[in-house]
Amino acid sequence: MTNEKKILFLDLDGTLLNDEKKITEGNAEAIRRALVEGHKIVINTGRASSSALRLAGELGLNMEGCYAITYNGACIYDLALKKPVYRVAIPMEHARYTMSLAKELGIHSHTYSEQCVVSETDNPDLQQYLAYTSMTADIVPDPCDYLAEDPCKVLIVDYKKTGALETYVERIKDWAPGKVDYFYSCEELLEIVSPGVSKGNAIRILCKLLDIPLENTVSAGDADNDIPMITTTKIGVVMKNAAPHMRQYGNYVTEHDNNHDGIREIIEKFIL
Repeated sequence: MTNEKKILFLDLDGTLLNDEKKITEGNAEAIRRALVEGHKIVINTGRASSSALRLAGELGLNMEGCYAITYNGACIYDLALKKPVYRVAIPMEHARYTMSLAKELGIHSHTYSEQCVVSETDNPDLQQYLAYTSMTADIVPDPCDYLAEDPCKVLIVDYKKTGALETYVERIKDWAPGKVDYFYSCEELLEIVSPGVSKGNAIRILCKLLDIPLENTVSAGDADNDIPMITTTKIGVVMKNAAPHMRQYGNYVTEHDNNHDGIREIIEKFIL
């Protein structure tokens, strides 16, 4: 690959996907043009790998040059070869602690197998999450015993915004350093990953694997968990539909939102 080729990192919800969770035809056509010219397209999402891979297939992002960074940077998939090229997990003992603390505080938590969500209980928070991500769940007595390998992520959920996540953070903050990192992907979801995992760090890893300089990187996002991605790439784009505070992190704000071909705007301006 020559240094003229570029790599575009895209968040899914609120960025590549419109409010109906679909890709607009204008965005899809621009992505096809970028791939034909030899550029790389990378989904960069907090979603689980199984959810991202399903969406990638539906969006046609499974050809050579397409990759997916999942679990907020804990895993990188080659979508054409259908295999991971990088994965870092939470040690099981640490995953168990984070989930047991949530149980103690009466907060829903779950983790993930390769195929689906894994939860100890079925409850409204879980059902809302499954509806949002179009995933399925295995309900098991002990998720950590059930898993075949250490998980990439644990998710703590409070869709009712009761303040329970703030209590959880207060309880975990002294234990967490060196064991796990945690951050909000939105008000209702607290992400727990291995130390150092972020969308930005995964960008550096994939660019090194592909021998693409950071000088040739572009990214686009709309939410707080996109900040490490936006601030890592040479050109960090904030979507028009993002919250106002996000604009300080990018060096470009789109004129079009996620419902009106915002990604086509980015590709035509910075990639092609």
